[in-house]
Amino acid sequence: MEAFFQLRDYLNTLDEATKKVVFLDEIAWFDTPRSGFLAGLDSFWNQYCSKRNDIVLVICGSAASWIIKKVVNDRGGLHNRLTHQLLLKPFTLSETALFLEKKRVNLSEKEVAQLYMSVGGIPFYLNDIENGKSLPQILDKLFFEPQAKLKNEFQNLYASLFKNNHLHEKIVAALAQKSKGLTRKEIIEITGIKTGGTLSLVLEELIQCGFIQIIYPFQKAREEHLYRLVDEFSLFYFKFLFNNKGNNSWQQITQKQAYKIWTGYAFENLCFKHIFQIKKALGISGIISNVYSYTSKGDESYPGIQLDLVIDRDDNCINIVEAKFYNDEFVITEEYEKQLRRKAFVFKEKTRTRKNIFITIVSVFGVQKNRHYLSVVHNQLVLGELFTP
Repeated sequence: MEAFFQLRDYLNTLDEATKKVVFLDEIAWFDTPRSGFLAGLDSFWNQYCSKRNDIVLVICGSAASWIIKKVVNDRGGLHNRLTHQLLLKPFTLSETALFLEKKRVNLSEKEVAQLYMSVGGIPFYLNDIENGKSLPQILDKLFFEPQAKLKNEFQNLYASLFKNNHLHEKIVAALAQKSKGLTRKEIIEITGIKTGGTLSLVLEELIQCGFIQIIYPFQKAREEHLYRLVDEFSLFYFKFLFNNKGNNSWQQITQKQAYKIWTGYAFENLCFKHIFQIKKALGISGIISNVYSYTSKGDESYPGIQLDLVIDRDDNCINIVEAKFYNDEFVITEEYEKQLRRKAFVFKEKTRTRKNIFITIVSVFGVQKNRHYLSVVHNQLVLGELFTP
């Protein structure tokens, strides 16, 4: 409270004819136990700022959940006091490419995508990238050199955002092991966190801060939704940095099976985050649609299938989207053609949908139009189409 009184005294010394901006960054950390911060903020705004026309109060913080709970949804003195809200989202692929271009960092679209799959579109991470470096050099400097900036970032990141951050880390660690995501029940079983308000709060905080995303299974009750890890850095951490005892370079890591597994999942995540660009490239951005996942366990009649990205459209069509991250033109073999046919057939039979099913492949350099492609694929998109604004 005393700090706000001192702030008032200082503002009173300034010319009322000019606008003044009071900027409080990382506001959640002011609200320590017995600090009286929220009461002080309430009084500062309602009893002082709101009575003047020359003060703009900006509050900011990376803990979005705190701002939403304590300010946006406040039922006390801060209720309905906001003039504007601005949610700062990570860069898209297009914005990341523009940012790197301004820094004169020369990378191909595929390399920008790989970088995005490693750190996401976070300017704080991207800003440390130097021009004149190759992608392996960039990733080594960020993650694998002895003094790499992001080597210990995981613990610092979660500790800076959340109270009881060990619970958030437990959930993220569990989700990192399951590409399709986990139900709430599965999260409880794996982490040992008891069901109830604490778990709900932790999940909500992870969602609000963009670490995890809810994925709704096709034609299933909303209660059966999955929580999927979509934070690129956290996924990269658990795949390559957690319990890493060696001094591997990025060049060495790309030769391992773990790298191939990671690229598959990370590229799917990239497609999830650029669903707007995918719809635009397919020419369906003007059609109402919803995005789902679909999993069907095998039985005596049908084999099990897993579809990570299903676009259910209101024009009587459904796109089954397959994401393929390859270093060259992707080639559909006879066996993969059979897999695609099987997926489409089982999906249609099990869901009993009457909609037209279109198989769509998103790849880095395109798909070779051999007889297997022409027989089963309806649409293909290349990585460059995800770089559109």
